[in-house]
Amino acid sequence: MVRVIGVTKGFGFDAVRAAVEAGLVDIGENYAAELESKAATADALPRQVVWHFLGAVQRNKVARLAPIVGLWQSVARPEEGARIARFAPGAKVLVEIDTTGLGGRNGCPPSGARALVGDLRSDGLDVKGVMTVAAPGEIAARAAFETVTRLADELGVEERSMGMSDDLEVAVAAGTTMVRIGRALFGERPPRRQSARPPAP
Repeated sequence: MVRVIGVTKGFGFDAVRAAVEAGLVDIGENYAAELESKAATADALPRQVVWHFLGAVQRNKVARLAPIVGLWQSVARPEEGARIARFAPGAKVLVEIDTTGLGGRNGCPPSGARALVGDLRSDGLDVKGVMTVAAPGEIAARAAFETVTRLADELGVEERSMGMSDDLEVAVAAGTTMVRIGRALFGERPPRRQSARPPAP
């Protein structure tokens, strides 16, 4: 079974409400401030949300996010894991793998994944699996997802968070267990400066 993560980055709280009312309770956010703001209003929802943090982990924001995040999907460095472990002992995490080799991309190289998993487990974190964001294009995506699937098998981890709106079919064919879908569920995102904040609780 493939788990769908509804990515509401850039959308207002109404998108979260619509997703939850449709039965989708796994919600992903890239920005700490958006996650905090939306989570503050989540008590009004008919079901409990599992919040997935998808953005690069900024250590100065971990303390605020720790009580909220159900799965940290983008841990790329031992220092990030140590910070999460300090404020959320035993937290569930995924290791983000950089399959592009491009500058400015978050993630550790495939060759560093085993060591990072070891570091995170030494800190007491529950490493559930791996995550990647593929380069654009079907060929590049297929190569990335096949690499990460093999890596997950070698590491003995279950979860493979691979695939977004443009490449979800390729990810499913490659064996993903999670797809992170925003635009295909909610439509085109507004410019970030126009993103609606949820109403005050």
